[in-house]
Amino acid sequence: MSEGEAKCSSNAAKCSSNAAKCSSNAAKCSSNAKQLLALDPSHQKEFKKKVEQVKKNKSKKAPPLSSGVVYVGHLPVGLFEPQLNSYFGQFGKIQRLRLSRSKKTGGSRGYAFIEFDCDEVAKIVAETMNNYLMGERLIKCRVIPPEQVHEQLFVGSQTTFKKPSQPAVTRYNGKRSLEQTDKMTHRLLSKEAKLRKRLEEMGVAYDFPGFAAQVKKKKNTDTMDSSTCSDEATPVCTPSLLERRKSMVDDDDDEIIIKMPAVENNEEDGDEEDGDEEDGDEESEERRPH
Repeated sequence: MSEGEAKCSSNAAKCSSNAAKCSSNAAKCSSNAKQLLALDPSHQKEFKKKVEQVKKNKSKKAPPLSSGVVYVGHLPVGLFEPQLNSYFGQFGKIQRLRLSRSKKTGGSRGYAFIEFDCDEVAKIVAETMNNYLMGERLIKCRVIPPEQVHEQLFVGSQTTFKKPSQPAVTRYNGKRSLEQTDKMTHRLLSKEAKLRKRLEEMGVAYDFPGFAAQVKKKKNTDTMDSSTCSDEATPVCTPSLLERRKSMVDDDDDEIIIKMPAVENNEEDGDEEDGDEEDGDEESEERRPH
């Protein structure tokens, strides 16, 4: 082995030892950097103890918050899930919300249940919103104890509301043509007639108006009331109506009508002039001396 090779090997060993020293120094520097120092060097030991206690407390998990359920009643018209969520969300985080609705119409029943993530927030909401005037109504709020909360209270609260479809009701309330109404009335009257017949066979003497009384009767326009004191509307006096009334004969009428012949005006005037002339002649004869 030559002297040059020996020098190279010794230099490599020195480099490796220097690298080990550098790594140890870096570890010491990092540990010193992580270590916190007190402002007063005399209180360094007490400061280290407090720092260790804080680190231990951080490692421990915080206890989970117990949720609180609030009953909200006397809700005014127009407050639904979005409005309730935005209004009561000012107090704290809402986990679940359920508005009681009618199964038939889908309308609000006027009360709801709201679950907050913290029971303290639920107590604050109940105290603040109880007897709160909203929409001319006093809101009633109270906290429901955990043992009284039903397991299925919030079932379906996360799904969006859909108005119940009632095809039978919409079909019944829909507009019908004249043919459809005639079929419906005929069907109802036939069922009613069968029911009456069944009652008669059973010996039940029971009479009821039923659907037959509700059917509108068609008025006969051909026959008209000849009396003038009737409650019906007075017909329009047309020539055809006057001729029809003249042709009608009332057997119960005992009145005697005397028809006088019509006298022309010219003849009457002529007779009057003749009468005046005769009177004048008589007067002149009386004045003459005998």
